[in-house]
Amino acid sequence: MEYVLTTQNLSKAYRKFQALDNCTMHVPRGAIYGFVGKNGAGKTTLIRLICGLQSPTAGSYSIYGIDYKEKSISKSRRRMGAVVETPAIYMDMTAAENLKQQYLLLGLPSYEGIDDLLSLVGLANTGKKKARNFSLGMKQRLGIAIALAGDPDLLVLDEPVNGLDPQGIIEIRELILKLNRERQITVLISSHILDELSRLATHYGFIDKGKMVKEMSAAELEAACRKCMRVEVSSTAALSRVLDSMGVEYKILSDTAADIYAKLNISELTHALDESACELRAITEHDESLESYFMGLVGGGERE
Repeated sequence: MEYVLTTQNLSKAYRKFQALDNCTMHVPRGAIYGFVGKNGAGKTTLIRLICGLQSPTAGSYSIYGIDYKEKSISKSRRRMGAVVETPAIYMDMTAAENLKQQYLLLGLPSYEGIDDLLSLVGLANTGKKKARNFSLGMKQRLGIAIALAGDPDLLVLDEPVNGLDPQGIIEIRELILKLNRERQITVLISSHILDELSRLATHYGFIDKGKMVKEMSAAELEAACRKCMRVEVSSTAALSRVLDSMGVEYKILSDTAADIYAKLNISELTHALDESACELRAITEHDESLESYFMGLVGGGERE
């Protein structure tokens, strides 16, 4: 698999605070990579490092196979666009004027393409309206347009839907999907809004307290969060014997609860349990959410 971004034991410390701790990640080409973590987990720190805004304390990273210490890393970074923390826009300028400033900064030879960019992000009809009068969603879309000015292959978005209303979230989601599917742009999205990420991501990286806890594909996550029947019984020891005899996959949760990953005839299960002197007390359909899976990985406590 080809990766556009990799980090190897990447660390960043601010005096006594370890913001990143030996973080290793792999972002495949063409992916929408959901970078998942609580607030303060280290997501923005990693993004600032790969964008060259800060230097790591230890470890390394590479963009398109170029190590960050090599002189040619600047060429790799030109293939990136990023919106870090808040969109970098001039509030007293229109959307078009903001893009013209970015074109000048990048040294682009003409303003050709600005109208297409504004149309792409849904800001074609904003005219002379100043950015200060934009909604939060419009500002976020303008920030993405600015990040796209250099025609990047990799787009990095730091909490892009944070604070948006439902309509704004839908607009950003549809834009990200369009960029990925129609323009083949690899997208790295950091977020703690897991339900929204599940509508977008093809791959995930779960970070907690500066450490990468787990990386997986969307298919692997779906398998981990698959539907099951959750049963409550008088004895899971007896239940396990019955299910083993049926050749059914299951997971024991406690002395009285278990998840069964199969569709069973409830009458047959009840009868088999009766013969083993085990009482079936309750049965419900259960579908583990991304949130509950994440909390199972990192624990439910708040960060100190």
